[in-house]
Amino acid sequence: MSQPGSLFVSPLARLSLSRPLRLPPMRPLTVDSLNPAVRSVQYAVRGELAIKAEEHRVRLKENGADHGLPFDRVISSNIGNPQQKGLDQPPITFVRQVAALMEWPDLAKLAPQVFPKDVLARAKELHEETGSIGAYSHSQGVPFIRQNVARFISDRDGYPSNPNHIFLTTGASAGVSLLISMLISKPKKSGVLIPIPQYPLYTATLAQCSGAAIPYHLDEPAEWSTSVDEIRAAINKAVQDGIEPRALVIINPGNPTGALLNKETQAEVVKLCEEHSLVLLADEVYQSNLHRQATHPFTSFKKVVRDLNSPVPLVSFHSISKGVTGECGRRGGYFECTNLSDDVIAMMYKMVSVTLCPPLQGQIGVDCLVRPPKQGEESYPLWKEETDRIHKALAERTATMSARLNKLPGVSCVDSPGALYLYPRIEIPEKAIAAAKAAGKEPDAFYALALLDATGICVVPGSGFGQKEGEYHYRLTCLCPGVDEYVGKLEKFHLEFTKQYS
Repeated sequence: MSQPGSLFVSPLARLSLSRPLRLPPMRPLTVDSLNPAVRSVQYAVRGELAIKAEEHRVRLKENGADHGLPFDRVISSNIGNPQQKGLDQPPITFVRQVAALMEWPDLAKLAPQVFPKDVLARAKELHEETGSIGAYSHSQGVPFIRQNVARFISDRDGYPSNPNHIFLTTGASAGVSLLISMLISKPKKSGVLIPIPQYPLYTATLAQCSGAAIPYHLDEPAEWSTSVDEIRAAINKAVQDGIEPRALVIINPGNPTGALLNKETQAEVVKLCEEHSLVLLADEVYQSNLHRQATHPFTSFKKVVRDLNSPVPLVSFHSISKGVTGECGRRGGYFECTNLSDDVIAMMYKMVSVTLCPPLQGQIGVDCLVRPPKQGEESYPLWKEETDRIHKALAERTATMSARLNKLPGVSCVDSPGALYLYPRIEIPEKAIAAAKAAGKEPDAFYALALLDATGICVVPGSGFGQKEGEYHYRLTCLCPGVDEYVGKLEKFHLEFTKQYS
């Protein structure tokens, strides 16, 4: 034992002092050492095209008139992001006024004359339920807001909705990711049926969870309709390949196609899910983006399931990012569970508790989505004017763009009845296909990169959404103002590209 005041040196320390340990050199963290599932994730909407578009945007900003590009601005038509710079869809005043008062309640005292009476009342009511939006909420979302969502669903469909079966989420994407992660019980042997073309969230999430994407093709000549026979064939092939289908994804209205399912097809889909014990995942975030509502109305899968008295497990998703709200950055959404047992709901609650709660401002946005101003309230006239203007502009742009694209040689484009996009099919000359292969690119990605470099317009190639062999598409939003100039650039580029490679 050491004496008082002496320096004690442990045997291990004495050993290290007399003979320094030789440790192997530290291995660097490399891509190859990461989870293989992460390496296989692809998300085309913010992929190579979006990265290059941002490089062009920085070049324009930093070099002024000496930028050396054949355009003066980048148009990010690759993503449904209505309020981004360049698209500049104005926010709905009612939503922002409520948000401002929730962010700083003292505004109600400092500038009461600025805010309509119904906005003041709404903010006061919400504040009493939530307290400070800087605090965590219930992990499933503020109970009062979930009650309002349930009332919205009941009014829409004519059937009751249980607030305890509703989860507020960080945008619809978070809900989709949660459900897929819970359903893939046998990695590489469990799969989810997804439409082709599809929103890349689904393939990316399945890759992350090591699940299998089971594709079923939509029918482009029939306005991108959904064929139950096509889904059944995809199920049979998956089973033959040793994959167990667990769920079926329907995007309605479609992304990227904008297609709407009719009630007869929806009923067939529900019966197919019964037959094969599939969970139905209904992505309905574009339900209010309807351009021809008289001939192409929206019907929720919740209503169809209840009309049929079906036992099919259904999870329906909605979001504040789309519609006319366009509050993508607030990250607000919800999903409702139908025909799911209490113990499964409890497991979902456990999983969402891990991330504590969705953002409070996103939850406030959801409340504004499902409880807009009513006729007779002070905010209603402005809200009606703003929402009508956005609907009208989107419908007119969609019709104009599809009509003009269809006049181009080698281009065909379904006039989408819903959502925010068009998905034109393009014929690419053989010389361009050869040049693309030489450059290590998919032909439609090669086309889209050339379009970006020539015009500043960023689109998403169809290879990022899925398409049939030998077919080529791209997706672009119908959110861009100045539609004549915008489409004019697309037309000019296509004609020049085709001539160059003919």
